[in-house]
Amino acid sequence: MKSTYSDILSSISEEKKLLAVLIDPDKMKLEALSGFMQKLNQSIATHIFVGGSTVNDYATELIVLEIKKHTKLPVVLFPGDVSQITNKADALLFLSLISGDNPEYLIGKHIKAVSKLRDLALEVIPTGYLLIENGRQTTVEKVTQTLPLPIENVQYIIDTAKAGELLGMKLVYLEAGSGALQPVPLEIISFVKQELSVPLIVGGGIRTKQQLNEAYNFGADLVVIGTAFEDDEAFFDQLRK
Repeated sequence: MKSTYSDILSSISEEKKLLAVLIDPDKMKLEALSGFMQKLNQSIATHIFVGGSTVNDYATELIVLEIKKHTKLPVVLFPGDVSQITNKADALLFLSLISGDNPEYLIGKHIKAVSKLRDLALEVIPTGYLLIENGRQTTVEKVTQTLPLPIENVQYIIDTAKAGELLGMKLVYLEAGSGALQPVPLEIISFVKQELSVPLIVGGGIRTKQQLNEAYNFGADLVVIGTAFEDDEAFFDQLRK
């Protein structure tokens, strides 16, 4: 069976654009998931990401098991903490917050995860995670006690992303944050994409189909949308297959 990462690379080589719907276990009720998944399956979504900055213990595994009942799309963990790791998913984004200087989120959490991952049949995808300024403080900032990269310092963002790739990250993720006032600037997406030879993920603040298409046009290989669907599931109607 092909790995999730191999499928991402294959899709990119075929010039297919990918869309992940982010489901936060603390915000999605199990009883509401069936209807949500029906709409998701009728959309252009290609992946499901599961995770959040703060999630109750065992909530992730319960939501992943329920998601798996309703779709064949790959389910990828997007964890805020070690407690969110479960082998019921298909893959794990092993996120290193390379935009910040908190060692706990650069490597500390990863060390704590190893004893758990060692016995799990879970595909682990090293991912360089960059938090980009969006106009408001995000939960990620509060939890990690790090600051986002200022959008006016474009070269520093480019260099940070490239450093992640040179360190061996298989994906680079530009994140404006949940509930962002504005998405990652298109100029930044474009310049970062030009520097990378690994897939580029972009998320945060994308609430319209136009913003989605612009992110693709400027270089995003995979776009992540979460809050827009949480606020209004009718957004799925704009993204039908």
